[in-house]
Order: sequence, then structure tokens, then C-alpha cells
Amino acid sequence: MTTLHVAIAEDLRERIRDGRLEVGGVVPSEAELCEQWKTSRAPVRQALATLRADGVISGGRGRRATVSSNALGQPFDALMSYSAWVRSLGRTPGQRTLELALRPADPAAAAALHIEEGALVVQGLRLRLLDGVPVMLERATYLESVGRLLFDFDSDSGSQWEYLQSRGVEFAAASHIIDAVAADETDAAQLEVPEGTPLLRQRRSARNPRGVIIEHNDDRYLPTEIAFTLENAPNVRAPLVRRAQP
Repeated sequence: MTTLHVAIAEDLRERIRDGRLEVGGVVPSEAELCEQWKTSRAPVRQALATLRADGVISGGRGRRATVSSNALGQPFDALMSYSAWVRSLGRTPGQRTLELALRPADPAAAAALHIEEGALVVQGLRLRLLDGVPVMLERATYLESVGRLLFDFDSDSGSQWEYLQSRGVEFAAASHIIDAVAADETDAAQLEVPEGTPLLRQRRSARNPRGVIIEHNDDRYLPTEIAFTLENAPNVRAPLVRRAQP
């Protein structure tokens, strides 16, 4: 069953596709959408956060949102959730939540978030799907104040980033490290490959507008399904791009 925020977002997408909402035009206000859908502001805000994450609309937070061009693909210099990237390809994202827990930070988590060892963090483990096929295992570690919000969210229903943005969390910048790693026991079981299989790994640290790291991810992709590419030209700086294999 389609959740309300997904239905609202898809209705707005359809209006943009058929020209009822033109690029550069204003998006209906939260109040107008609440009236149209006979609902509270929460699903409306989550729908608008989804469209912002996808690059479909811009603005908000005191300014009327406007329709913007929606780029296909995801360069790593653009902040976009996995779900948004998959949708931009015209494909279907999915997820299975394997764990979401509040626990003291171990040395690795403390170093990644620049906090003291033993401070509370929220950690999640999710299997990410592309058209129903497992392609990536996501390990996320959040500052406690941010991650606690996820206990009110069904993480199997969609993007954690989009939900957090709907709750007022701002992701302003991120740094990425791309390398290869051998599948451990957990990777192998969830991605259905032998232990030791080479996986593509993206480690991402996301910061808020004050420069505080609020999330660290360790995402491990099947290289048979996902690849990272970089196109160069003389004197042109081009971003690294994640793409789905044909």
C-alpha cells in the first residue's frame, strides 16, 4: 500500500511531467497541499523533502518552493540519497532494515563522528535493493540527537535521509572515500556472495551547516550491479558518478 507522503510526491511529479507545474514555477504551499489531501503537515513536508532530495524542487524553509530541473544520475558532489538516485534512473529503490540500535560508540564510530568513545550513537544496517535485487549493504552511524528521530520512522518504507530532512535535519556537505573491500560474513550473507568477494565501498561523512559530522556511512556495493565512473576533459573538473550496470 502506497504511503501518503509517497502519493503526494508522485502527484506533484506527475504535474511537473505534464506541464501543469512548469520549471521555475512555484509549488503549491504546505497549507494548500494539506487542504487538497485532507492531511496534517507531516506527510506534506516529507513529500516535499523527497522532491528536494531528488532535485525536482528547490527552495523552502520560509521561501516558496519552485520547480527545478531534475538531473539523471548522481554525481558524488551532489547530496542525494540512494532512493533519490535510483528513482532518478526510472528504477525502483527498496530496503530491508536488519538493525537499528542505540549503543555506545566503539573506537571506529567515535573516530568517524569526531566524538568521545562511549558516547551514544544510533547505528543501522540495511540491505538496499534496485528493482528488487540486492545491490548494497548500508552501515550507518548517526549522532544520537539525529539518529533518535529514526525510531519514529519505518525504515523499510523509504529514505532515512528524506525523513530526517522532513524533521528539520540539514545535510549541508559530505566527503567520500571510494575503495574496495573483501566481503565479510555479514556482507556475504546479505548480498548472497561468497566471503571474500570484492565489493566496492563508499565511506561518506555528512555534515550539517555548522560543519558538525552528523552521519557516517559505510556502503558496500556489488560491482556486478553498480559502478563508479569519472569522465575527464582538458581543464574541466568533473565529478565522480555512481551508475547502475546495464
